[in-house]
Amino acid sequence: MTLSTSHRQPLADEVTAKLRQMIHSGEWPLDQRIPAEPELMQGLGVSRGTLREAIRALAHSGMLEVRRGDGTYVRATSEMSGAARRMYQDHSDEHILEVRLGLDTQAARLAARNATADDVAALRAVLATREVAWNAGDVEGWARADWHFHARVAQATGNPLLHELYVSFGDVFHQDLLKQQRKGRLDGLTYEGHGALVDAIEAHDADAAVASVNQNLNTCAEWLRA
Repeated sequence: MTLSTSHRQPLADEVTAKLRQMIHSGEWPLDQRIPAEPELMQGLGVSRGTLREAIRALAHSGMLEVRRGDGTYVRATSEMSGAARRMYQDHSDEHILEVRLGLDTQAARLAARNATADDVAALRAVLATREVAWNAGDVEGWARADWHFHARVAQATGNPLLHELYVSFGDVFHQDLLKQQRKGRLDGLTYEGHGALVDAIEAHDADAAVASVNQNLNTCAEWLRA
């Protein structure tokens, strides 16, 4: 964890970059508390003031949350996902669904154009995991697999920027799924937007892929209004 002796950037910026890398790499897992100040100060060889400046910067970006008397927790793995998490707290379920509509339809369209046979096989495997979790009453596992499915569709687009943008909303959409499930009356194994989407992607039918997403999200919108 030792920092370099380079003076090409302010020390606080260098510490911030090091902490960011440790979060992004998974060395500090999501929702876990990071080491205490004395341990970090010793490991990084910096003062308390420099360390706190770096932590404040990452807290401002949404990657860390400082809880007085408890410690500092990892809340996002990148600034982009941290911003998405903060925005989620300030916007309605309908606004989030509208954002998903834009992302999901574009991902479906591009995946239908560019997905490989390996992509299709991976998507079907994730849906199988999702079904097993739902039938077992494992709501967390179901929500995780459902989110992984949509992220995997984004990966199948062949557009790394779209995939990164989609993944940045991972925590937001995962929590939204859990919120929907807790309200009850949710069909956790809908074919629309999932099985139908994979069929359309496999057939390289962009129109059918987009239609399946629209049908799925319109159903979600009706459910939210109800």
